[in-house]
Formats: sequence, C-alpha cells, structure tokens
Amino acid sequence: MNTPLLLTFVNFKRGSYIVVEGKRNADRFFIIREGKVQISKAVEVVEEEGGNLLGPGDFFSVVATMSNHSHIETAQAITDVTLISVQKEQYGELIQKNSAVAMKIILQFSRRMRYLDEALTKLTLKNNSEDDVSQLFKVGEYYAKISQYNLAFYAYSQYLKNCPHGANFNATRERLMKIAPYVTSAPQVFPPNESVRKYAKDTMIFSEGEPGDELYIIQKGSVKIIKIADNNEVLLAVLKTGDIFGEMALLESKLRTACAVAYENCVLLTVSRVNFARMVTSQPQIIAKLTTLLSERIWFIYKQIANTLLEDPTGRIYDALLIQLEKNRVDANVEQSYIFDFGPNELINMVGISPADGNQMIKKLMNNRNIQLVNGKICVLDVFEIAKQTQYYRNMQRIEKSRHSATKKTRH
Repeated sequence: MNTPLLLTFVNFKRGSYIVVEGKRNADRFFIIREGKVQISKAVEVVEEEGGNLLGPGDFFSVVATMSNHSHIETAQAITDVTLISVQKEQYGELIQKNSAVAMKIILQFSRRMRYLDEALTKLTLKNNSEDDVSQLFKVGEYYAKISQYNLAFYAYSQYLKNCPHGANFNATRERLMKIAPYVTSAPQVFPPNESVRKYAKDTMIFSEGEPGDELYIIQKGSVKIIKIADNNEVLLAVLKTGDIFGEMALLESKLRTACAVAYENCVLLTVSRVNFARMVTSQPQIIAKLTTLLSERIWFIYKQIANTLLEDPTGRIYDALLIQLEKNRVDANVEQSYIFDFGPNELINMVGISPADGNQMIKKLMNNRNIQLVNGKICVLDVFEIAKQTQYYRNMQRIEKSRHSATKKTRH
C-alpha cells in the first residue's frame, strides 16, 4: 500500500522575504499554490527567460536546495502567498508520486541552462553560440587544421548526413577524401537497442551542431566537453564516472551545443527519449541525480556570468577563486588553508583575461602574503582572505557606479 506524500503548506504575508540570496544550507524548495512571488538578484546577470514574477505552479529555490550551494536569488511575496514546501529528501518520493512536477522542473532547468549558456558565450567569447548544423563543418575544419583527423572525420561525416543541401557539401566531400588516409578510427555505429557503448580515448561521442535524442551516463572513464569558438577549442568540463551529459538535446529536441570527446577509454550508458519518459517513475534516483546535476551547472554558470560583470580584473581573479571554493564546498568564513587543483595559467583562462593582462594580475595576486604557489598550484593560507578581497572589489564597483549615477543626475 502506497503511503501519501506528506508535504507542508506554508503561508507568507505580502512583502515577506521567503529566501535571501547568499544564505547557505538550503534544505527545501517551494512550489507556489496561491499568490505571486518576485525573484531578484543583487547582480542581475541576465534577465531570466520568462521573467522574474512567479505564480501558481511555479517553483523556486530548487537550485540551492538540490546543489547544496548558497541561494543565487532572493524571493519576496508580492501578494499573500501559500507555498508547498518540499524538503530535499522528499524529492525522490515526489518524482514517483507526481512525475509531472519533476518533468516540469527538469525541462525548465534545461531551458534555463541553455539560456544561461548562450548568455555566457556572448559575454566571454564575444559571439553568439551557434545553433545550426553548419557548425559541424566549422568543427571539422578546426580539427583538420590541427591534424586531429579522427575528430575532423566525424564532424565532416555528420555534416554530410545532416546538411545534404548545405553550402559546404561539396567542400566537405573533398575534405573527407583528403583526410581519409590519415583516419585511424572511423566513427562508430551502434545498433539502436545497444544501450551500453564503449568509446576509445580521443573518440568523438557527438559533435556541436549535431541533432541528438540521447543522454549519457558515464559508467567508466571520463569525457571532456568542448566548444569550438573563434577558431579555438574551449574546454568546458571534464566529466567522470556517474556524471550525466547530453541531456539538453534530449529534453528539448535541439542541436548539441558542445562536443563530447572520450578523455580516456570509457563505457557509457545511453538513455533514449522513450526510455527517459519511463525512467521518470521507474528510476527516480536517476531523475534526482539529473536535477542535482542541472542545479550544480546552473549555480556555477550563474556565478561565472556574474564574474564577467566585475570590471576590475584583479577583482575577477579573487571572485573566480571564491567561486571555486564554494564549488568545492570550502567554507570561506572559516580560517583554514586550501590548495587549489590548478595554477596561475588555468586561473587566467577561467576568467577570460588576455595572457598579458593576466600575468600582471597574477603578479598582483602573488603580492598578497596569504597566497603562494605550491608545486605549481595556487595555495591560500587563509581562505577568508579570498572572501574579504572579493567583497572589497564588489563594494568598490558599487561605490563607483553610485558616484557615476550621482554625477549624471547633477549634470542633468
């Protein structure tokens, strides 16, 4: 006999603050039953798709709750509201009892991820992310240029398959014939019902611009997620055993927004669109993991976008370190030392500063006695120093903007 899911109803008066940005230890999220809730952020990085005013059926605080990170937004009751309070440990049961709610959360998260990813691409790479199968040709061109012929062959082959009338169709056929002698591993073709797949190191799993209707769960090995932009390869992430990727193309029936390449020999479990629909109720632990994964990604990409809005490069360097501390669940309010798993060059790449400017900023950073290099890695003797310096640069920017606004008003 199934026991009912016991959810709590909570009421807030008009004007009440329900959650506050920056607060840690979120243990529940909310679904609006009645009333209106306004979402706001100290740094409005990009206007949320669909707006920031929520009504019945909408939800908030899922990102902080499921990722176990600080809140990235403040929620205030615009009218008297009645909310359904869902504790983190109840989410798996909620999926089984009300799969429609779980699917709504996942689909909205997927759209939000794509929206934020496009915003970050515009800010950091100074161009629009491609949402066109013609991107397959550009991926092929890039890998052919750097003599990665197996990867180029895959992208070119997908272009011919998906762009039979494309402007570069004939050029692509010529490229394929030219590089064919140098291809050591042809793209793998798997039977539709083969859900467990093996990929050798440096094999393309899928390419940016390719249609997709499967997500992948890494059973063994690791996968790197890459974007080709401005004729350069940008490493977005290295995923390991247990991680999920490729979900956005499956959920939204849109093109792949990045390439997935086997970083080492790997075994992947594939989930098709049909199987995913069944999985929502039959394997709630997978859906809960996907929600947690999307929450983590949304939290991190929001922080990355907020970082680009800091005008002082040194401030961005400190903020990037603070983001990494919270991502790795290191409490920056407690006096303790910490060694990051990267060095100065990787830090410059994270922030997107030119090497010349970046080297100057690193010199300035290393003048701080609390920061040292240990075996090429950045070491902080007191992590609170990172939080303190980040807050200093944010305050300076806030003061400068206020001063600038006051000057403009005086002139008018």
